[in-house]
Amino acid sequence: MAHRILIVDDEEDIREFIRYNLVKAGYEVRTARDGEEALSIATQFRPHLILLDVMMPVLDGIETCRTLRADGAFDDTFILFLSALDQEQQQIAGYDVGAEDYITKPVSLSILLNRIQAILKRTPSSENHLLIDPEKHLVHLNGKPITLPRKEFDLLGLLASAPGRLFTREEIYNRVWGNEVIVGDRTIDVHIRKLRQKIGDDFISTVKGVGYKFIG
Repeated sequence: MAHRILIVDDEEDIREFIRYNLVKAGYEVRTARDGEEALSIATQFRPHLILLDVMMPVLDGIETCRTLRADGAFDDTFILFLSALDQEQQQIAGYDVGAEDYITKPVSLSILLNRIQAILKRTPSSENHLLIDPEKHLVHLNGKPITLPRKEFDLLGLLASAPGRLFTREEIYNRVWGNEVIVGDRTIDVHIRKLRQKIGDDFISTVKGVGYKFIG
């Protein structure tokens, strides 16, 4: 069965260009001109992924994403922002309302298709079950106990405390290492890499240049 993708953009030429190429790539595609129309179509179409612009009339992308994430029917729907707004705060706002990714325009077609493909493959395997036991300071992966050093455990616990939420690097530093502790620029990256070696790549998503989030 082909994945269903909903494209939401107020510029017709962009909608049609992306729609044509996604259909050519084998996806089932619908389009919407604004957030209000997108919500109506999404309710019937049940897309696996929504490609969402930010600046749109009637209902903008941020509010559209927030509305979708408040509806349990779309818990398994991936949302990817595609916007000309490239400010860091705008990107953080997109992640804060529940988007899986944020891509700035212009972007090459091949990169866009690759990002979409990667996101659609991101769902953790149904065989992978991660349980965090704060009292015993243990993590169980598929029933197997894994002992983590304190900082790795604290880092994983922080990310897993709010699945889907983007934690910026600064926030992670402050909450895991504390404001008075001086650590190197790559400290978080090293700990994330060690965590992935132990629990796999399915659970922690990197938002390049911004931070990390837990996929649960």
